[in-house]
Amino acid sequence: MAHDYYSLLGVSRNASDDEIKKAYRRLARELHPDANGGDKDLEDRFKEITTAYETLRDPERRRIYDTYGEEGLRGGMGDSSPFGAGINDIFGAFFGSAFTGGSTQARRGPQRGADTEVYIDLSFTEAVFGVQKDVTLRLPVTCSTCSGSGAKPGTTASTCSVCGGTGQVRKVAQSILGRMVTTATCDRCRGAGTIITTPCQDCRGEGRRTEERTYSVEVPAGVDNGSTLRLAGRGPAGPRAGLPGDLYVQIRVKPHPRFRRENNDLRCELAIPLTQAVLGATLEFETLDGVEELVIPQGTQSGTQFRLRGKGVPDVRGSGRRGDLVITIVVEIPEHLDEQQDELFRRIADLRGEEVADRDHGIFSKIKSAFK
Repeated sequence: MAHDYYSLLGVSRNASDDEIKKAYRRLARELHPDANGGDKDLEDRFKEITTAYETLRDPERRRIYDTYGEEGLRGGMGDSSPFGAGINDIFGAFFGSAFTGGSTQARRGPQRGADTEVYIDLSFTEAVFGVQKDVTLRLPVTCSTCSGSGAKPGTTASTCSVCGGTGQVRKVAQSILGRMVTTATCDRCRGAGTIITTPCQDCRGEGRRTEERTYSVEVPAGVDNGSTLRLAGRGPAGPRAGLPGDLYVQIRVKPHPRFRRENNDLRCELAIPLTQAVLGATLEFETLDGVEELVIPQGTQSGTQFRLRGKGVPDVRGSGRRGDLVITIVVEIPEHLDEQQDELFRRIADLRGEEVADRDHGIFSKIKSAFK
């Protein structure tokens, strides 16, 4: 079923970009699945308005939609059959137009451009909190001289005399099963359905030319290394006013010197001296959000974990929830003691009734003497 994207968003056909954006934001807040308890009907409406917004906010996609409708956005196929052709076309391919009672020529539309991809590198903090990044690349864009038609300004393309403008030619052959019909792309117009007799000098009849473009990419908070962002209609333009392909942005996140990510939780280790583990302490701990006060109770063991709620990674789906920051304590045991420190530890051991190695003859010396 065809949709009127302007009606879906509740705007006029000459609405400005700002009016379209405001209308979408208002409807998105009302229809977003997270705000409606998984209502299937509202979820479907949300998908519809999102498709409408992605189309109308892009000047090139909006131009093609205004000119060709949804058929142009789909590459020109005029029906919704899962095979990309109507039932008459399917029968006609085997039995010819005499069986179907009419023409089986498929309608053609502008060819869609290819998809392309680009990589962007983010710091760990940028991936957690989101960032706006500019990406610059060279790709085919619609020729401004001929507006993508491929024809010299003041001239137009003519209908291909071989295929009659369909972009396809049909061949009929007799077999033991009867008359067989096959369809192939027209060699003369290469499937375009039109012939340009006077090509545009700037694009040589292609309707596009390679230029450098810079796009601003809104990276949402919570993206992870290896994530892919799709920028609809930001890829290479199709030939002769064809719909642009999509631009896929591949995310690469640099590791953090202290934190590592586990789903939406952050994890790290905190080394503390033996005295703080035994007697307890209040420490200032630097999180990604700023300094937090961390209370170390008396007798904290190595491996003890402290969880700071809501100090992890935001949910990339925009639910507003965040993971936690989990801190694992590592108690550092002093390797070298001066004479005074050694004496203090021995007094503690004596008070606690704990046996320790002799000061002059360490534990290894005692082991050796046992074999004499």
